[in-house]
Amino acid sequence: MSGHALRFLGVGNAAAVELGSASVVLERDGKPLLLVDCGQEALTAYLGRYNDAPPALFITHTHLDHVAGFERLFVKAWFDEPRRAPKLFVPASVIPLLHQRVGSYPNALAEGGVNFWDAFQVIPVGDHFWLDGLRFEVFEVRHHAPHSAYGLRLPGSFVFTGDTRPIPEVLAGFDEPLIAHDCALSGNPSHSGIDDLEREYPRELLDRLLLYHYASAVDGERLRERGYAVA
Repeated sequence: MSGHALRFLGVGNAAAVELGSASVVLERDGKPLLLVDCGQEALTAYLGRYNDAPPALFITHTHLDHVAGFERLFVKAWFDEPRRAPKLFVPASVIPLLHQRVGSYPNALAEGGVNFWDAFQVIPVGDHFWLDGLRFEVFEVRHHAPHSAYGLRLPGSFVFTGDTRPIPEVLAGFDEPLIAHDCALSGNPSHSGIDDLEREYPRELLDRLLLYHYASAVDGERLRERGYAVA
């Protein structure tokens, strides 16, 4: 990725608070361009590193380890001067879920006068969106329920699956050198385990994976011992 880098803010599953909420930042020349997901720990890590609200976000899905930072981000985006509404790219089918999760509490501020989404520039997306001259692609993944979770691709640079079971029919068409993929030692109906990936993916694809969303540092080391790159 010439001039671009993908930085993990957290690599853990919802219970692995010590590993941080699973989230990445796409940087351009060392500066943040796009934050993917906004869990509590992810937002804390972001603010600690960049000392400012993100200029743009993409939300993969609305489980709380991926969106629980929004209330705090609303306060920062609304009250910081100068006020700058972050661009918020959200798959169209996820917008109602995101509003239910974080935007529908009565009165965004006790004194009234503002809607929760006034602090953001909400941009519904389909299969792609543009940001700073880059065309990102959005694809559905297998997580929890249909039409509720999505991954992100920057062609020629990276793929970020978000939370998912194996998606061989999707990834077969991608040739990026880096595929950041949900993976733990053991899978479940919402998440991939390493045995699932080895069963579903060819070796050429496995060799491009960067694994994240695991349960502990020990589990991360066990994945490395099996020969995989681990975030």
